[in-house]
Amino acid sequence: MKCPFCSSDNTKVIDSRPADDNTSIRRRRQCEDCGKRFTTYEKLETMPLMVIKKDNSRESYDRSKIESGIVRSCHKRPVSTESIAKMIDEIENEIFALGEKEIPTSVIGEKVMAKLKDVDEVAYVRFASVYREFKDVNTFIEEIGKLLKSDGTVRKVTK
Repeated sequence: MKCPFCSSDNTKVIDSRPADDNTSIRRRRQCEDCGKRFTTYEKLETMPLMVIKKDNSRESYDRSKIESGIVRSCHKRPVSTESIAKMIDEIENEIFALGEKEIPTSVIGEKVMAKLKDVDEVAYVRFASVYREFKDVNTFIEEIGKLLKSDGTVRKVTK
């Protein structure tokens, strides 16, 4: 494992334990050259998963794409990095639990939106606006209207 600080290959494991979700191993490592410590996670690779994009092309599943979309949506919002990591883990576990070898991006996008909706409504609308490719302000307003009425009550929007 390369050190993220100095890129040395000379690192050692100083502690190992199961991660919070019990599906991966958390390892604390220390670089023998610069002395800095960092954490890695080891996860069982279940099966290679292919993602079917909107244009029907296929590419390998990449966790970092989900992460970057969620992080962008939560930018300057009161959402902790722990919450984001937990969301990503839950989405990934749901995706792999389907047991499919190929999964459409639409399924992944809907799972991301469902998690964001529960965590932060502004982040949800931000993600939805890009994911659903809102064409104009009216589409944006319609989505906010659905969000306001989603639990059967109309909530007052405050500044």
